[in-house]
Amino acid sequence: MNPILLLGLAAFLFLNPCAAAEEIDLRQLSPEHVTRVQSILQKLEPLIEAKRQSGDMSRLSFQELYPLLDPVEQAFLHFFQTFDPVQAGIKTQWQGISEGVPDLVRLDNQKIMRNGKEEILAPQYVPAHVHAVYERMMQAMERDLGKRLYVDSGYRSSAYQLYLFLFYLGNHQYSILETAQWNAFPGYSEHGNPQNQALDFINAEGVTGEENPEDFEKLPEYQWLTQHAQEYGFVLSFPRNAPAGIGFEPWHWRYEPQVAAAQ
Repeated sequence: MNPILLLGLAAFLFLNPCAAAEEIDLRQLSPEHVTRVQSILQKLEPLIEAKRQSGDMSRLSFQELYPLLDPVEQAFLHFFQTFDPVQAGIKTQWQGISEGVPDLVRLDNQKIMRNGKEEILAPQYVPAHVHAVYERMMQAMERDLGKRLYVDSGYRSSAYQLYLFLFYLGNHQYSILETAQWNAFPGYSEHGNPQNQALDFINAEGVTGEENPEDFEKLPEYQWLTQHAQEYGFVLSFPRNAPAGIGFEPWHWRYEPQVAAAQ
């Protein structure tokens, strides 16, 4: 794997015919590129905040992102949109580009307790056929445990996934290699595949495991999933030592109806 790549050469030169191609260091972005990431996020923030307020973040489109940026920033964003994760040592499967899937159930008013205070989760979208199965699974969990899990993240458009990757670079010292272990590139996220939709779960006390996976792994809700989720067609996507190169994500389960049919 070459840790230094050319920045979307064709797109960059098309948008900037007088410019030379740039090199991108996958191990850690240069100070100039860090500044560019920050500039892009700053320019996109009003749009993102408006989407948050409307509860429609998951339907974010590429057509909404690019016009807000200058040509150099557009080319930089396009580099991440078209990036092949194999170049970062990640062997996830192509899920397809997805935008604005119409048959989605909007989940509002999901209430949890975090640090002793009631919190309402941001609206989430789940494909209708997956939502129906999720509800049946949660009803069974409540019968067995008196507990249920909530959807912390459901369907995400590919444009939203692109935004998230740039946003989370700052949490990983602006290393593309490290960020790629925890955040998918557009087209490679199971959150953008409505047929085999991935759901990120959170429990009633606000435990997600994203900061410490073992916190979620210890939950009785997680133990229940390991024993019963396949009966409903849900599969843990990234167990420990997953060959794809993704870190352990006990909260991340994808829907595969053929698994349930085989039970």
